[in-house]
Amino acid sequence: MKKKIILTLVSIILLACIVLYFTSRPTEIEDGSYIPSPLALKLAISPTTDFDNTVYENKYTGNKKVLMICTEQKNMTMANGKQFSTGNHPVEILLPVLHLRNAGFEVDVVTPNGESVVIEQWAMPEEDEHVEAIYTEFKKKFENPGNLSDFVANTMNESSDYAAIFIPGGHGAMLGLPENEDVNKLIKWSHNNDMFTLAICHGPAALLAAGLDSNKDNYIYKGYKIASFPDAADEQGPMIGYTPGHMPYKYGEKLNNLGVTIINEEADNTVHKDRKLITGASPLAANDFGKLAATELLKEVNK
Repeated sequence: MKKKIILTLVSIILLACIVLYFTSRPTEIEDGSYIPSPLALKLAISPTTDFDNTVYENKYTGNKKVLMICTEQKNMTMANGKQFSTGNHPVEILLPVLHLRNAGFEVDVVTPNGESVVIEQWAMPEEDEHVEAIYTEFKKKFENPGNLSDFVANTMNESSDYAAIFIPGGHGAMLGLPENEDVNKLIKWSHNNDMFTLAICHGPAALLAAGLDSNKDNYIYKGYKIASFPDAADEQGPMIGYTPGHMPYKYGEKLNNLGVTIINEEADNTVHKDRKLITGASPLAANDFGKLAATELLKEVNK
């Protein structure tokens, strides 16, 4: 009897290990890249969000807009050479946009070269009616965004149409944006004109672009505190198959080296405002981040 119980326990443990092994492996898709494993999707993705549909009593009625800079790149090459299928995280785009729209602000969409916005479709909260509605409304903008390069070269310096720039998250924000000269100029334009800069989750990786022609001593965000997706959390990605390998670089460490302090240790709902820079830690922060951004923009334009 004792031997039978031991064999049964061993069998159960072995079966559990086999199930865990297969459910924690990233899933390869048609182009050879990988999306998160079934286990990672179960743990990290929800079919709904906590969007609270805030009504802003002092809704803005002017012409100031928000310029949202999205990635047009899909595949991230991990440290082991495997490709992670990424882009912009839908919750980190759409919940803040919902709040900004509720507050009366229109949102323009650009990508570095005017190519279509890449969205992590595997992260879409498919049972959230508010997200579904705003995604449908913005689908044409995502498919045919403006060209950031053209905006910087021909429109930016003469424009007074914008109250803020917004960099949504998703690991795709680490692709192309941090080393883009136009992003450098755009961030500095926002900063020098006392506009708000909004960035959530991996979006703050794009703030590295502001350091392309500077160093720690004159980096515009030296001494700032932000909320952002922690490097330590990215390090855990391969363990549950969220990513098919370790990250190609640690953007948080790079920001730290430029004098920026990340205040959260977990990928949680932390949001933070430091002067005109508003940041959020993860998709869990998207609702509060959008609400804080909308509230602060309203205060500014309604002075």
